[in-house]
Amino acid sequence: MTDPGLPEAASAATAATPAASAAATPSASRRIIAITSGKGGVGKTFVSANLAAALARAGRRVLVLDADLGLANLDVVLNLAPKITLHDVFTGKSSLADAILPAPGGFSVLLAGSGMVEYSRMTPEVRVQLQRVIDEVAPRYDHVLLDTGAGISDVVLYTVSLAAHVLVTATPEPTSLTDAYATIKVLATTQGRRCIHLVVNQARRPGEGRNVRAQLQQVVDRYVNPALDAPVRIELLGEVPADAAVRDAVLRRQLLLETLPGCAASLALVALAARLPG
Repeated sequence: MTDPGLPEAASAATAATPAASAAATPSASRRIIAITSGKGGVGKTFVSANLAAALARAGRRVLVLDADLGLANLDVVLNLAPKITLHDVFTGKSSLADAILPAPGGFSVLLAGSGMVEYSRMTPEVRVQLQRVIDEVAPRYDHVLLDTGAGISDVVLYTVSLAAHVLVTATPEPTSLTDAYATIKVLATTQGRRCIHLVVNQARRPGEGRNVRAQLQQVVDRYVNPALDAPVRIELLGEVPADAAVRDAVLRRQLLLETLPGCAASLALVALAARLPG
């Protein structure tokens, strides 16, 4: 893998992103984890929902906030039809308490509206509202998972900046690796991130996650770390094997951990949850 450079879109996106890492801001308690990805279609929301179910099964209080503002799909994955969304909270039509819903798997969710063009850019108003919501919910839960959008838009980067930890989801496909690297590079250079947690989804053979992590670390060491005050370290949280049960659960709009808790992918997600930071 070679350095694709910083995409032109990233320059504009990073301009609206806080330069300091989230760990330096008062709102970023260690219980907040942003789950993101360089490209769409790698199973980021599937991972978020099932990690939440695994944590809830272990007795943790968990909230998943659908931070893919405007292109939300957590409700689809969980087969929920919310009457109140983050949009209603942001506009003052509903209270935050009314917008938090119980989800299958024993955790709570805060769902975003879908197809709302006003959330395609991070305006000052949305920035303030999102910060307020996270500040308010963080003390109530053991873990708050921010299921962000994919890529490096200003919306995604600002949302990630509110978390103490970031988990990048990728698959072994070359396009996913390239986009994961671009995401890691932007997070390192604009937010001061020096530890990035990695989940490799759809691993085709045991140990493929280690290979993916090694490839990403190698290109980061070559093209990113020489220009930084301290090196970026990519920590492999784990790999989720390619499993036909995953596709079946997604098509049925059910949590894998509830439909087939003993399958290989479910066991891997439970192990991942046990290693989550925070």
